[in-house]
Amino acid sequence: MATDQEIAALHTLKPIGAIAERAGIPADALSPYGKYKAKIHFDFIRSVQDRPDGALVLVTGINPTPAGEGKTTTTVGLGDALNALGQKAMICLREPSLGPCFGVKGGATGGGYAQVVPMEDINLHFTGDFHAITSANNLLAAMVDNHIYWGNELGLDPRRVTWRRVLDMNDRALRSIVNGLGGITAGPPREDGFDITVASEVMAVFCLARDLDDLQARLKRIIVGARRDGSFVTAGEIKADGAMAALLRDALMPNLVQTLEGSPALVHGGPFANIAHGCNSLLATRLALKLSDVVVTEAGFGADLGGEKFLDIKCPLGGLKPSCAVVVATVRALKMNGGVAKADLGREDVAAVERGVVNVLRHVENMKKFGLPVVVGLNRFTSDTDAEIAAVSAALAKLGTKVCVCTHWGDGSKGALELGRAVQAEIAAGKADFKPLYGLDMPLAEKLRTIAREIYRARDIDLPASVARKLASYEKAGFGGVPICVAKTQYSFTADPTQLGAPEGHILPIRDVRLSAGAGFVVAIAGEIMTMPGLPRVPAAEGMSLTATGDITGLF
Repeated sequence: MATDQEIAALHTLKPIGAIAERAGIPADALSPYGKYKAKIHFDFIRSVQDRPDGALVLVTGINPTPAGEGKTTTTVGLGDALNALGQKAMICLREPSLGPCFGVKGGATGGGYAQVVPMEDINLHFTGDFHAITSANNLLAAMVDNHIYWGNELGLDPRRVTWRRVLDMNDRALRSIVNGLGGITAGPPREDGFDITVASEVMAVFCLARDLDDLQARLKRIIVGARRDGSFVTAGEIKADGAMAALLRDALMPNLVQTLEGSPALVHGGPFANIAHGCNSLLATRLALKLSDVVVTEAGFGADLGGEKFLDIKCPLGGLKPSCAVVVATVRALKMNGGVAKADLGREDVAAVERGVVNVLRHVENMKKFGLPVVVGLNRFTSDTDAEIAAVSAALAKLGTKVCVCTHWGDGSKGALELGRAVQAEIAAGKADFKPLYGLDMPLAEKLRTIAREIYRARDIDLPASVARKLASYEKAGFGGVPICVAKTQYSFTADPTQLGAPEGHILPIRDVRLSAGAGFVVAIAGEIMTMPGLPRVPAAEGMSLTATGDITGLF
């Protein structure tokens, strides 16, 4: 069986100018990065803002398992299918992080015959956006330490500096460090640490900014630490926001690429969904809505993480109103939720499917709480049997939800036509009545409790007194009217990654909270989630290499 990389290499890509023309973007609105990728100028983006919006479709999924679900692949396959059905569709995806590419996942550009390309470029550096975000973040860190060194006019307490450096790599050795070693010229020593770039507030700001003015305003509001009296010190007071915005200027222009079938795709921004808000840039999504009949976008990990954050954070902040949600699942993953070991997934086990289907049922129920019609996209593997698929369809029928069997990995758009028609039907029916899960006037702790009870089906949250005091201090400082971004394991509705299926009645432990004033939300850290992941025992990087002609092998 050919790999994703081998399949992509068999296709002849169209020049990026031809893809732009198909999307209605003039050549003079592009800054090409080679033959097959380009950035789109702000002047053109501003020129289309008065156009009506197309329909917005969210692709989300069940809790991920080692069996695989194929959410990005489905996003690409659905976009291609809608174009094949005669609609003008665009795809909006996040950019891959180098951490997972070299760690566990390999590439993150879809798979099989449903990919965005050029896949090597997109997975490795792309147009340099993540490097710009890393540099802007670390410039602020350097300016904070420099301000303290040169007299600390703002009275920033070195023990209360909260701004951390970042790196777009999984490196557990950097989670906790001591900086300032080496004598008086290095500044006062203090405990510190690194986060991964995709978990940084600069990434969140980048992905939620409406334009360059909004970008700089958000950067200015970033909190870097506190004085001894507890009052906050911001990036604006450090006078770093202008230089940070300058570093991010070109990166903020959305990136245009294509699918293997020539559908236009905007791949821009890339926050993780288990420790950040998990959605591509608002700028790219809003542009795509002006250029197409239907925009297909994904949110990271399961509907309990990326899906909820898309609907409770990105949509309200960006004025977006989705028309439909697609929840992606596989028979194999549902069997794992039903207790089957990965090695045994190739054998028919209808009973395990019936036990594990509760996971997709829970996600569908949750998406409907936002007032969205839902379609389930069931990615079919060759080992799936008709009886197993029938068990999934029968269970979802009780919720009035259609299950579409998809084969786009092997068949491209032809394998997602049923899903495309089902999505078209839901959009045409116009039954979406989108509303966020909670009102922004609700106290922060109650917002968090609402997510835990309604989405995770927890009995309650465990909120230590020290964490409750931090929430109260945020409200006192005027930040009570912002949404909550939960950092939690992606593998379970609980904070315990081993609890599969659809557990309920548990207690969600909240270990800490962090105010992201620039992004405009409060991060709540549940359980032992790490903001700097580590590499696995056998990193994917070990299987990568270059040929004598410069071709990359082993990427995915």
